[in-house]
Amino acid sequence: MTMPFYVSPEQIIKDKADYARKGIARGRSVVVAQYDGGILFVAENPSRALHKISEIYDKIAFAAVGKYNEFENLRVAGVRYADLRGFSYDRADVTSRGLANAYAQTLGTVFTEAQKPYEVEIIVAEVGVDEAHDQLYRLTFDGSVGDEHGFLAMGGAAEAISNQMQEQWQPDLSLSDALQMAVAALAEHGGQGPRTLDDKQLEVAILDRTRPRRAFRRVIGEELKRLLNTE
Repeated sequence: MTMPFYVSPEQIIKDKADYARKGIARGRSVVVAQYDGGILFVAENPSRALHKISEIYDKIAFAAVGKYNEFENLRVAGVRYADLRGFSYDRADVTSRGLANAYAQTLGTVFTEAQKPYEVEIIVAEVGVDEAHDQLYRLTFDGSVGDEHGFLAMGGAAEAISNQMQEQWQPDLSLSDALQMAVAALAEHGGQGPRTLDDKQLEVAILDRTRPRRAFRRVIGEELKRLLNTE
C-alpha cells in the first residue's frame, strides 16, 4: 500500500513565493520617484502599445512589473473600482489607500487559494498638494502592502537600482534631475552590463500636482528628449 503524498502548508507557501519571485525577476524594472512637482514613473519598455504605467483616476496612477496579462487585469479592475466609487459617492472618496487595500485583498486571495499566484508587483501612487502629502504604496504578489517614501524600484534589478538611487535621491529634485537619475540607474543595472537608454526604450509619465484635475500625463517625444539631455 502506497502512502499518500504529503506537502506541508509551509512548503506550499514557500514554493508559490519562489515561483512568483522568479517570474517578477525576469521582467524589466520600473522606478517611481518623487520630485518637486509631483511623482515620476520611469520604465524600461520599448513597446508603445503595452503600457507598464497607467492612469487610474484623477490623481492616482498605477505601475507594474511581471506578467502583462495579470497586471493588466488588475489595472482594469482598479479603474472600475475607482469609477464606481467616484460615481456612487464623491470623487474625493477615491483614494490610493482604498485602491491599495482592494488590490491587497485580491492578491492575497489569489496567493492563498489559487494553484498559481500572480507573478506581479505593483505600485499605486497618489499625488498630494505637496510632497509631504504624496502617497506611494507597493504591493507584492502575496498581497503585502508597503507605504513608501521618496523613491522605489521594482523588477529583477530592484535592489541594485534602489541602492544606487539611495546615494543620489534627495527631496525637491527637478523633473529632469529625477528622470536622469532614474534612467541612469536603470541603464546601469537593468541588463547584462551598463548600457545607454534613449527615449525610444523608455516609458515615462508623471503625476503633476499643478494640474487642476487629471494629474496624470505621459512624457513623450521632444519633451522627453529635452529632459534626458538637460545638463
